Amino acid sequence: MTRIMVRNNIFQHIQVLKTNRTKRNRYGEFVVEGVRNINEAIKNGWKIKSFLYGEGKLSEWAKELLATVKTKENYCFSDELLGELSGKEDTSELMAIVEMKEFTPEQIKMSETPFLVLFDRPSNKGNLGTAIRSCDALGVDALILTGHGVDLYDPEVIVASMGSFFSLQVLRIAETDVLEKMICKIKETHGEFRMYGSTAHQQKAIYELELTVPLLLFIGNETKGLSYGYKELCDELCTIPMAETSTASSFNVSCAASILMYEVVRQRRRR
Repeated sequence: MTRIMVRNNIFQHIQVLKTNRTKRNRYGEFVVEGVRNINEAIKNGWKIKSFLYGEGKLSEWAKELLATVKTKENYCFSDELLGELSGKEDTSELMAIVEMKEFTPEQIKMSETPFLVLFDRPSNKGNLGTAIRSCDALGVDALILTGHGVDLYDPEVIVASMGSFFSLQVLRIAETDVLEKMICKIKETHGEFRMYGSTAHQQKAIYELELTVPLLLFIGNETKGLSYGYKELCDELCTIPMAETSTASSFNVSCAASILMYEVVRQRRRR
């Protein structure tokens, strides 16, 4: 254990992990706080590199983790410095530095009837975290992120996921040809494989589609929607019918994604 009482290079390094996307990805580690998130990270086998805690009295939960979880090095901060690092009004008693995981298409484990979701260029941290939470809750095999969007490992994304971040397979794909190769391999393995894209414009209602087959559901960017290339890749585009009296032009993207995913689950359970 190393005591940190001044804003030294270790303190600055942790600040960078919280605020700088480029350096966070360069170092391959990120900061996690919150009991549920830390517990889920440990439960799902993520590597904890360090714990951060203050000088005050720790709970039995924190003491147990410090005693049982193997780390490279732990740091005890002054209460003032830990408060600066914490993203909460009431400073977390325990925070963790966790090593990133990068899934490849070959590593993704899929169910007998695969259900994948692709989120194209997510631009809102809360929406991405909520989408991860919904994917986990509704049994999605994996979430695919494409294009330049918010950073998957941003602290706000992790907080919004409410622990689901650590139990869901999330795959970042930058090149379209990598995605197309992945789709071809799934088709070879599972035969019928459908791809449906979501849109705010009037198209076939989601409940009119056959969703019990292996499928990939495309979710578009919050303001720009689904990119043209992905629309062309889809077998069909679908929408969520809204009330005729509604003044809303569309759903929030994470809400829409949850509704679309639930319809998949509903059809499969009914079958």
